[in-house]
Amino acid sequence: MDVPAPGVRGSPTPWRKMADRVLISGGTGLIGGRLVESLRASRIPVRILSRSAPAAQPAADPDIEKLRWDGIHLPEDALRGCSSVVHLAGEPVFGGPLTASRRHKLASSRIDSTQLIAEALRSAAPADRPTSFVCASAVGFYGSRGEEVLDESAEPGSGFLSEICQAWEAAAATAAESVRVVSLRTGIVLAREAGALPMMALPFRFGFGGRMGDGKQWVPWIQIDDAVGVIRRAMRDDGLRGAVNVVAPRPVRNAELAGEIARVLHRPCLLPVPAFALRTALGTLSEELLGSRRCIPQRMLDLGFEFAHSEIGSALALELGPRA
Repeated sequence: MDVPAPGVRGSPTPWRKMADRVLISGGTGLIGGRLVESLRASRIPVRILSRSAPAAQPAADPDIEKLRWDGIHLPEDALRGCSSVVHLAGEPVFGGPLTASRRHKLASSRIDSTQLIAEALRSAAPADRPTSFVCASAVGFYGSRGEEVLDESAEPGSGFLSEICQAWEAAAATAAESVRVVSLRTGIVLAREAGALPMMALPFRFGFGGRMGDGKQWVPWIQIDDAVGVIRRAMRDDGLRGAVNVVAPRPVRNAELAGEIARVLHRPCLLPVPAFALRTALGTLSEELLGSRRCIPQRMLDLGFEFAHSEIGSALALELGPRA
């Protein structure tokens, strides 16, 4: 018996057969790791593409295959027996100064690898071709838009990261004549173990936390289990294609986010980070923190997707509070 994905009313589209695998790039990362756990809980086997995959297949779980890849050459038979491909790999945005080399890595790790997978999907024999290609993107697509409410129909913005997202989605779309393609415009994913939240929470833990800049900028966020639920819905819902905002229904201003982190951690929220300091330290990437993106997940709301955490307070309490 198939198990519905989290956040899904009923079962939109059953897997073709239980033996079908899901191919996941970036399956050892934050979102990918949680997705693998969720799929295995539903008894769905996975095949992981990862730069850090061991040369030998571990025997702990025979339904988890791990293939080493370099982001340039797709391993032979990677698509074999797979019902869906989820492409989450990419160089971390906040991985160092935005040098020319870093710009190249940020772009190529996303666009080139997506083109590679899209080409493999187009070239696959119809009988062996997965039915869906779910590819990461980001809310950076919209640029900084102030108070404008941004659903999936909004036009792209400007700036380096917006240009990457536009090219990223265009590369994924080249497979659209062969498979159903979904681009995941993901906001800040809240998880206790990794990603943005531990870094944001660290100064608060030491009593030095505060808003960034004037704190008026809108922050699109999503709790990690809800993000996984959206991905699983995108994998299996035949009516879902194109861009999807992977964000909670209620974005918050940066000042509110800072205040809620302080409240959950029982720490003060007194020391704002000046905008000029962020721009000096991060250059162009500072706009990821100072830019305003008032994104809403209109397509998921229209589909009746049920978010477990629509309010920032409950999400932060789960991810920053004491473990049960």
